Amino acid sequence: MTRKLLILLFFLVTCLAESQNLEWKTNVVDAITLSNEERKPLLIFFTAANAPEDLQNEVFKTLEFEKWSRRNVILLKLDLSDAAVSSEVKDQNIKLKNAFGVANLPEVCYTTGSIRNGKTAFNLLGRLPYSSNGVKAFISDSNLILNPE
Repeated sequence: MTRKLLILLFFLVTCLAESQNLEWKTNVVDAITLSNEERKPLLIFFTAANAPEDLQNEVFKTLEFEKWSRRNVILLKLDLSDAAVSSEVKDQNIKLKNAFGVANLPEVCYTTGSIRNGKTAFNLLGRLPYSSNGVKAFISDSNLILNPE
């Protein structure tokens, strides 16, 4: 009985530790470089300090999303209220938000990007505003954007 409990405890601890290992990039150039190396699109998460945390709590903090994101996308988090970033980076992030037509935070955009001759170009695949339908619906909607056929 004790052995079974220890095995169960080990499994639960491993799952919990695994579910908190999302690697969010915060630098656009680094994310584009990795996206191109791994041939995966970017999932850009636009957020701010005053934005509701429902999307993070209901979707991003789940093991199911972690597994899906590792296989399908490069994660890029752009916090538009982050005081730690320079005003230049903040302006760049706001311009990107406006270029993608993001009106309400939080919102997710799927895109591919490239950097040529010092200029960054994006190809917007789709946007996904927060919906309270849970992680399965979020992944399903994301798959429709990423694989439209």
